[in-house]
Amino acid sequence: MNIQEQINEYITSQPISKSNDLQELNRIILAIMPASKLWFLNGKNSENKVVSNPNIGYGVRTIKYADGTTKEFYQIGLSANTTGISVYILGIDDKTYLAKAYGEQIGKASVTGYCIKFKALKDINVEVLEEAIKFGIQA
Repeated sequence: MNIQEQINEYITSQPISKSNDLQELNRIILAIMPASKLWFLNGKNSENKVVSNPNIGYGVRTIKYADGTTKEFYQIGLSANTTGISVYILGIDDKTYLAKAYGEQIGKASVTGYCIKFKALKDINVEVLEEAIKFGIQA
Protein backbone atom coordinates (compact mmCIF):
# COMPACT_ATOMS: atom_id res chain seq x y z
CA MET A 1 0.00 0.00 0.00
CA ASN A 2 1.46 3.39 -0.96
CA ILE A 3 1.50 6.47 1.28
CA GLN A 4 -1.55 8.10 -0.34
CA GLU A 5 -3.53 4.88 0.16
CA GLN A 6 -2.42 4.70 3.82
CA ILE A 7 -3.52 8.33 4.32
CA ASN A 8 -6.89 7.69 2.70
CA GLU A 9 -7.43 4.55 4.78
CA TYR A 10 -6.50 6.40 7.99
CA ILE A 11 -8.85 9.30 7.24
CA THR A 12 -11.78 7.07 6.33
CA SER A 13 -11.23 4.87 9.42
CA GLN A 14 -12.19 7.77 11.70
CA PRO A 15 -15.74 8.57 12.85
CA ILE A 16 -17.58 10.40 10.04
CA SER A 17 -17.40 13.96 11.47
CA LYS A 18 -13.69 13.61 12.25
CA SER A 19 -13.09 11.93 8.89
CA ASN A 20 -14.77 14.86 7.11
CA ASP A 21 -12.66 17.38 9.06
CA LEU A 22 -9.44 15.45 8.36
CA GLN A 23 -10.31 15.26 4.66
CA GLU A 24 -10.89 19.03 4.55
CA LEU A 25 -7.66 19.75 6.44
CA ASN A 26 -5.78 17.41 4.10
CA ARG A 27 -7.22 19.34 1.14
CA ILE A 28 -6.27 22.71 2.70
CA ILE A 29 -2.71 21.65 3.50
CA LEU A 30 -2.20 20.17 0.03
CA ALA A 31 -3.49 23.42 -1.50
CA ILE A 32 -0.89 25.33 0.53
CA MET A 33 1.86 22.77 -0.14
CA PRO A 34 0.90 21.12 -3.45
CA ALA A 35 4.30 19.61 -4.28
CA SER A 36 5.21 18.56 -0.76
CA LYS A 37 6.45 15.15 0.20
CA LEU A 38 3.73 13.11 1.95
CA TRP A 39 4.41 11.02 5.03
CA PHE A 40 2.33 8.53 6.95
CA LEU A 41 3.49 7.35 10.36
CA ASN A 42 1.29 4.58 11.73
CA GLY A 43 2.16 5.32 15.37
CA LYS A 44 3.98 2.03 15.93
CA ASN A 45 7.61 1.49 16.87
CA SER A 46 10.01 -1.09 15.42
CA GLU A 47 8.49 -3.72 17.74
CA ASN A 48 5.01 -2.97 16.31
CA LYS A 49 3.84 -1.43 19.61
CA VAL A 50 1.61 1.63 19.49
CA VAL A 51 3.62 4.61 20.78
CA SER A 52 1.67 7.55 19.33
CA ASN A 53 -1.37 8.47 17.28
CA PRO A 54 -0.90 7.91 13.54
CA ASN A 55 0.26 11.06 11.72
CA ILE A 56 -0.02 12.42 8.22
CA GLY A 57 3.00 14.57 7.36
CA TYR A 58 3.59 17.19 4.69
CA GLY A 59 6.86 18.66 3.47
CA VAL A 60 10.43 17.97 4.54
CA ARG A 61 12.63 19.58 7.14
CA THR A 62 16.09 18.49 8.21
CA ILE A 63 16.74 18.04 11.91
CA LYS A 64 20.38 18.46 12.90
CA TYR A 65 21.49 16.79 16.11
CA ALA A 66 24.29 17.92 18.44
CA ASP A 67 26.52 15.09 17.24
CA GLY A 68 26.29 16.42 13.67
CA THR A 69 23.95 13.73 12.34
CA THR A 70 20.79 14.73 10.52
CA LYS A 71 17.34 13.27 9.99
CA GLU A 72 14.53 14.25 7.66
CA PHE A 73 11.05 14.72 9.09
CA TYR A 74 7.85 16.47 8.03
CA GLN A 75 7.14 20.20 8.46
CA ILE A 76 3.39 20.02 9.01
CA GLY A 77 1.60 17.11 10.65
CA LEU A 78 -2.04 16.12 11.03
CA SER A 79 -3.42 13.60 13.49
CA ALA A 80 -6.70 12.49 15.00
CA ASN A 81 -6.68 12.04 18.76
CA THR A 82 -9.21 10.96 21.38
CA THR A 83 -10.60 14.49 21.83
CA GLY A 84 -10.32 15.85 18.30
CA ILE A 85 -7.58 16.80 15.85
CA SER A 86 -4.00 18.03 16.19
CA VAL A 87 -2.11 20.06 13.62
CA TYR A 88 1.65 20.04 14.20
CA ILE A 89 3.77 22.92 12.94
CA LEU A 90 7.37 21.86 13.39
CA GLY A 91 10.62 23.76 13.17
CA ILE A 92 9.65 27.03 14.84
CA ASP A 93 12.50 28.08 17.13
CA ASP A 94 10.41 30.37 19.39
CA LYS A 95 8.17 27.92 21.27
CA THR A 96 5.89 30.79 22.42
CA TYR A 97 5.27 32.17 18.92
CA LEU A 98 2.25 30.09 17.84
CA ALA A 99 0.31 30.81 21.03
CA LYS A 100 1.15 34.54 20.96
CA ALA A 101 0.49 35.03 17.25
CA TYR A 102 -2.56 32.82 16.72
CA GLY A 103 -3.91 31.65 20.10
CA GLU A 104 -6.48 34.39 20.66
CA GLN A 105 -7.69 34.51 17.03
CA ILE A 106 -7.99 30.82 16.23
CA GLY A 107 -11.09 30.01 18.27
CA LYS A 108 -11.68 27.03 20.54
CA ALA A 109 -8.24 25.46 20.36
CA SER A 110 -5.28 24.68 22.55
CA VAL A 111 -2.10 26.19 21.09
CA THR A 112 1.34 25.07 22.31
CA GLY A 113 4.86 25.52 20.98
CA TYR A 114 4.25 23.34 17.94
CA CYS A 115 0.67 22.02 18.14
CA ILE A 116 -2.81 23.40 17.53
CA LYS A 117 -5.39 21.03 18.99
CA PHE A 118 -9.15 21.39 18.59
CA LYS A 119 -12.28 19.28 18.83
CA ALA A 120 -13.71 20.00 15.37
CA LEU A 121 -13.00 22.23 12.40
CA LYS A 122 -16.19 24.19 13.04
CA ASP A 123 -14.71 25.34 16.38
CA ILE A 124 -11.80 27.25 14.84
CA ASN A 125 -11.08 30.03 12.39
CA VAL A 126 -9.68 28.06 9.45
CA GLU A 127 -8.09 31.16 7.89
CA VAL A 128 -6.03 31.68 11.05
CA LEU A 129 -4.97 28.02 10.96
CA GLU A 130 -3.91 28.48 7.33
CA GLU A 131 -1.83 31.53 8.33
CA ALA A 132 -0.13 29.50 11.08
CA ILE A 133 0.65 26.68 8.64
CA LYS A 134 2.08 29.13 6.08
CA PHE A 135 4.23 30.68 8.80
CA GLY A 136 5.49 27.23 9.81
CA ILE A 137 6.49 26.42 6.24
CA GLN A 138 8.56 29.61 6.07
CA ALA A 139 10.17 29.14 9.50
